[in-house]
Amino acid sequence: MPSNRSVSVGLIGVPVEAGASQRGPLMGPAALRTAGIGEALDALGHAVTDFGDVTAQPVECQEMPGVHRLGKVAGWVRAVRQRTAHVLESGRVPVLLGGDHSLSAGSVVAAAAQARAEGRPLFVLWFDAHTDFNTFESSPSGHLHGVPAAVFCGLPGLEAMHGGPVPTVPCERVCMLGIRSIDREEEALVLRHGLGVHDMRAVDEHGIAALLRPFLERVAAANGRLHVSLDVDFLEPEIAPAVGTTVPGGATVREAHLAMEMLWESGLLSSLDLVELNPFLDEAGRTARLLVDLTASLFGRRVLDRPTRSRWSRAA
Repeated sequence: MPSNRSVSVGLIGVPVEAGASQRGPLMGPAALRTAGIGEALDALGHAVTDFGDVTAQPVECQEMPGVHRLGKVAGWVRAVRQRTAHVLESGRVPVLLGGDHSLSAGSVVAAAAQARAEGRPLFVLWFDAHTDFNTFESSPSGHLHGVPAAVFCGLPGLEAMHGGPVPTVPCERVCMLGIRSIDREEEALVLRHGLGVHDMRAVDEHGIAALLRPFLERVAAANGRLHVSLDVDFLEPEIAPAVGTTVPGGATVREAHLAMEMLWESGLLSSLDLVELNPFLDEAGRTARLLVDLTASLFGRRVLDRPTRSRWSRAA
């Protein structure tokens, strides 16, 4: 059933896995398209344009010891930034189909630049098991899907990603939900910079709505733009196995749908990342289908509009 308002959506495929610890995320955009993400949004009455897949830019930069594929990731980040900026300038809501989480170092910076051009603040809502707030020096693994939040928050020493200064997001405008894995030195950075982090214990104790609602109220009160980044590992691995960085104890399907429904009702979404889907690790495509279903909720699908209603009809 179409939602009661519609938006123009621009799909951007980002088949990047250079920042990940395992191969497979480059298949994420194709899996999401195959699972019907475009059709799901179209069925809700939204105008959907697929801008195809981004290709990494050639980048020459000095590699760093212990940091994996810095030049390749920087090439992807800069290409993502450019394509996202183009879609934002066209008045559409960019939906980035990942690909590993390093892509957010480009998409969020593009969103910050668009917000600055409009004279508005950008806020970031980060659904993830990890804060991804490492620097090149603090990361114990050297995999660059663990640094995007530090990049778009402007931590020093990460300029190689963009080749120079870029618009950034103050840490106090970032809200992270579902966190349950932080590296030791990364935790010190999170505390030092005052990043807004709600771990799964906070979700357990207070409920996801009680944590999300005050942040959305802040965005609305500031007339802000809102970028949402949804990592598959935000979810409990038993229901979403297609991710290379599984951490037990994640969000349930219902908690995730509630958050998406609240976002649609807020009317605040201006850009979206769907990241870390690794179809190689999936089970008959169920994680891709779940991610499409959550995206549909984020764009206005109601509980009674879900395809499972047909099962109830057969049972009646």
